[in-house]
Amino acid sequence: MPDAQVIKPNRDFIRKVKAVGGDSVEKCYQCATCSVVCNLSPEDCPFPRKEMIWTQWGLGEKLMTDPDVWLCHQCSDCTVDCPRGARPGDVMAAIRRVAFEYFAFPGFMGRLLASPAGLPVLLLIPLLVIGALSMVHIGGDFNHLLSEPVEYGLFIPHGWIEALFISGNVLIFLFAAVGLSRFYRGMVQSWNVKPEKGFISATITASFDVVFHNRFNKCETSGYRKAAHMLVFFGFFGAFATAGLALILMIVAPDQYPPIPFTNPVKWLGNASGLAMLIGIVIILVQRSRDDEIAGQSTYGHSLFIWMLLIVAATGMLMQPLRIYDLREVAYMTYFIHLLVVFFLLWYAPYSQLGHMFYRTLAMIFARSIGREARELE
Repeated sequence: MPDAQVIKPNRDFIRKVKAVGGDSVEKCYQCATCSVVCNLSPEDCPFPRKEMIWTQWGLGEKLMTDPDVWLCHQCSDCTVDCPRGARPGDVMAAIRRVAFEYFAFPGFMGRLLASPAGLPVLLLIPLLVIGALSMVHIGGDFNHLLSEPVEYGLFIPHGWIEALFISGNVLIFLFAAVGLSRFYRGMVQSWNVKPEKGFISATITASFDVVFHNRFNKCETSGYRKAAHMLVFFGFFGAFATAGLALILMIVAPDQYPPIPFTNPVKWLGNASGLAMLIGIVIILVQRSRDDEIAGQSTYGHSLFIWMLLIVAATGMLMQPLRIYDLREVAYMTYFIHLLVVFFLLWYAPYSQLGHMFYRTLAMIFARSIGREARELE
């Protein structure tokens, strides 16, 4: 006869999950409809049924090292079909939100991103850094800045911005690596399964799924999500590529750039990327306003991320006409806001909704390595 197992529920974990959008977990009565209708769930040990009961039991440690939490794409198939209105997709999203805080390094960053109370502090850091760089450069002489046609490099030299960008990202990715290594070790120890694929092979196949959002093809209820997410995804990384290419142009031909003319392919890429982000974000916001059952419950962390992306895309696109029409005061204020939000998104990426890119990718790599695949559609 097997030994009895004593379960010690972590009530703090239950409260955290309920506080960030998972309050409907109490309605679940384990009918398993969610696991049956989910096309992303594997045949063996399917989700999200087990995650629902683990959450009810307060098994936070177990859930934090569960890759299935990240294999869920919150497509709402389970939420729509749940006979009790338990919204398993929202509960899974809430667990992921708690995981950001759980694996955060340093830990206080996760707590700051988890609460609206931390927003002023989080905004203050890039505000002070960018403001200080500008003051050092222009010496507090705003009249001199406004006496010449708009050139954003007069506000802060582009080289300074790139140096800040590179150094800040190196530090942030080192911090992210700490949390990600904890997560991966936890998955390996928790599942204790011999890998079927090597890490490199699993990374290559999982990366294709991430880049092309292949798993969204199996979602039936919210088909719009793939198009919207891909627009935001490629728009975001297109903007990154634009910044990098612009830096190369400035290094190679400093007498010609900036500004980059509209006839330059780098400018085409930047405008296309900004437009893609705007369209994708608008689709997401419109769908959320129409039907939150399909779109998923809007939480503080998700809303903050979406609105920050919207501000980045909108200010980035707006800076061009402001420069062309030489609206100096508005142009530099818009540029300042743009930089503030860009660094907000980048510096806090591992602790925010953007952290999905890291944790979900790693979970998919692990799942691929142990042969844990979504069941095929019939």
